[in-house]
Order: sequence, then structure tokens, then C-alpha cells
Amino acid sequence: MDSRQLKAFVAVFEERNITLAARRLHLSQPALSGTIKSLEDMLGTQLFTRQARGVAVTEDARVLYPQARRILSQTDSMTHQFRHGSPASRVEIGVEADIAGQDIVAFMHAAREVVPALFVSVLEGCHGDARLATEDERCEDELFLPLSVDPYVLAMPAGSGADAALPWIVCPNHPTHQRLLPFYGAAANTPAAHAGSLRLALALTAAGAGLCVAPESLARSQAGVEIRPLDGLEMSRRVGLCYAVQSLDKSAVATLVERLGEHAFPGTHTA
Repeated sequence: MDSRQLKAFVAVFEERNITLAARRLHLSQPALSGTIKSLEDMLGTQLFTRQARGVAVTEDARVLYPQARRILSQTDSMTHQFRHGSPASRVEIGVEADIAGQDIVAFMHAAREVVPALFVSVLEGCHGDARLATEDERCEDELFLPLSVDPYVLAMPAGSGADAALPWIVCPNHPTHQRLLPFYGAAANTPAAHAGSLRLALALTAAGAGLCVAPESLARSQAGVEIRPLDGLEMSRRVGLCYAVQSLDKSAVATLVERLGEHAFPGTHTA
């Protein structure tokens, strides 16, 4: 299997039409068809079926497509590296608001261990080649690579005492809110405040406004709060990388995802 065959396959897959793919690659239709046939013979499977207009892709073609894009991207990146003398791999990583600083630090240590020449640009929010986020924040068309597990705990104002009868601070727009309603009980109807994020809920707790349920990593990083286990409720979140299949076209992202998947992530929180 060579890059010529993979480029032909990718072009036909994306165009769904032999004529358009041939024009894109500046090839004749017979030459392109022959290249696809040689790839199918090599793999021992059919990748496309002809239709009245264009072609349809098979399930095996759908499996091959992201791998072919990744291989071609890695080849292009390698060529660029040696032609232009750029040894560092560069990725942009977005960080969602409720990711704790210790998770960012752990990710950076792990990323540079598995890809030593990696240069990371860290951005706030839903940006970049991939996002450091929770599984609940994964978009419908994204993949998720879990890196750590973070238990939820009860956070209360420092010095308030375990028996303090304080109201709840809740996050109605957070994915965990519906799961927590039975835990809050009737007190959910009269909360002390609504918070737009778990980080803001912890800030309100530190200010003495009430109690909140938050991930342990975030709660430990917030001054002015004490934490307790959640009696009668076991709940945790998975923190990891959210990324689109297209992001794997960038060789640095593909390498990072592959090697982090084989790596024991340091500082993992266990429930």
C-alpha cells in the first residue's frame, strides 16, 4: 500500500464520484479506477460500489478512511519537517472552564513524556485541535480519550461544621444537575443560588453562601472550602481529550492520542 493508492482512495471517498476524483488528482478515470482496484485486491475487500450516479462507500471503506487520512497527514508532516527543519510537533489544546489546574499539569507532563518534542498552545474554551474536557462535554461528532477519573464530593464553607444546615448552590445547566436532584431532595426547590459553572459554585461556597457538589480536583483547588464524601451517592466524572476524527489528520494530534491511550496518566483521581 502506498501514498498514491491512499490519495486515490481518499479522493473517491470524499467526492463519491470517479470522474470528480480523477479531475481532483489530475488522472484519467481508467488510471484512477485501476489504482482503486489494486488497493482493493491488496486489502482483499471491496471499498466502493458503483451506482447510477457516482459510487457508494462500503463499511470497510468507512473504517479505512480515517486511517488513510492520518497516514497521509503523517507523511506530509514528515516531509515538511525535514524540508523546513522544524523538529517540534505543535498542537493547540482548548481547556474547558471546569477543568482543574492539576489536570492541566498532569496532562502536560504526560503529553511531553509520550511526545518529547511537543509544543503545546493552551487556549481557553472550545478551541484548538483537541479539548481537555469531561466526557459530558463531548460533542456529538467527537471522540473521547479518557485520561483520569475524578470523584464528586460535598463542598462546604471552611469552618461551617459538618452539621451546618446550609442551602444548596446548584448548577441547573450542568449535565450532572438532573442526576443530583434526588440527592438534594426538597431543598432543591429553595437553593441559595444558581451558578453557571462548578467553579463558580465553589466560589459561592467559599463565600459562605451554601453547600455544593463538585469534583474533588476542583474543590481541593478552591481556598475557603472543606470537602466531605457524598453520603449515599457515588458519582464521578471522566476527564480526557475530546477531538474530531478530522483532527487526526494532524500528525502531532494523531501521535499524541495514540500514545496517551497507551500511557498510564499520572495523578489519576480514583473514586
